[in-house]
Amino acid sequence: MQRWTSAVSSQGQKISVTVPVALATRESTLQVGIDPFWSPLAMLVTQDLALRLQFKERLVLQHHNLPRSGPVLLAPTHRARWDALMLPMAAGRRVTGRDCRFMVTTTEMSGLQGWFLQRLGCFPVDQGRPSLTTLRLAIDLLADGQQLVMFPEGRIHRKDQPIHLHQGLVRLAGLAQSRGVQVPVIPVGLGYSQAPPKPFSRAAICFGKPIYVPEDHGREARIQFNRVLAQTMHTAEQAAREAVGRPLQCL
Repeated sequence: MQRWTSAVSSQGQKISVTVPVALATRESTLQVGIDPFWSPLAMLVTQDLALRLQFKERLVLQHHNLPRSGPVLLAPTHRARWDALMLPMAAGRRVTGRDCRFMVTTTEMSGLQGWFLQRLGCFPVDQGRPSLTTLRLAIDLLADGQQLVMFPEGRIHRKDQPIHLHQGLVRLAGLAQSRGVQVPVIPVGLGYSQAPPKPFSRAAICFGKPIYVPEDHGREARIQFNRVLAQTMHTAEQAAREAVGRPLQCL
């Protein structure tokens, strides 16, 4: 089934276009997208060199919970910069046949790092006040059956502490649902045998069972969804940490 969305013409008229057309337009506006040259090169450098040199063992747990097709929103814990390399290794093109489209902070999109991230399909989002253009791009990606990654904690937390989530992810999933795109949210936990991860240590990633935002998009429903998501993220992280021999302390 072909999905349609709305766009505005150069004369200011609202028109209907297919999702791939709208998606290409929004990616061009934000200057983001999968670069055919840099993306395979980045995959080679990160997965075949960097991860193999950094970690003597890289474990993937409960991979059957990861959908192989259709829209999906990955909600990982954020404990180290290595998280952004572990996710494509476990859920990226070589495994699922599709890329991980990361929603990253606006500060991460600056300088040389931002130049590379743009060409790898990443795009910036302010979880506190996301722009309309960014939200529309994210929804178009989901409507196109792609795989999005958003760190709902908002930043790296290196110490063991209770998980607190921003509202950005649940709002995005709710907006997509209101536009007819049912999106499974996959809680993801990452664990490392050392903090911060040191060379030749161990790493693990665990995928939890899919959960869905409720049809009620009110404030209390969003708060309750975040409670459930935080708990399932914690459970996935505990499994990953136990796999590398460094279980979480009771929180």
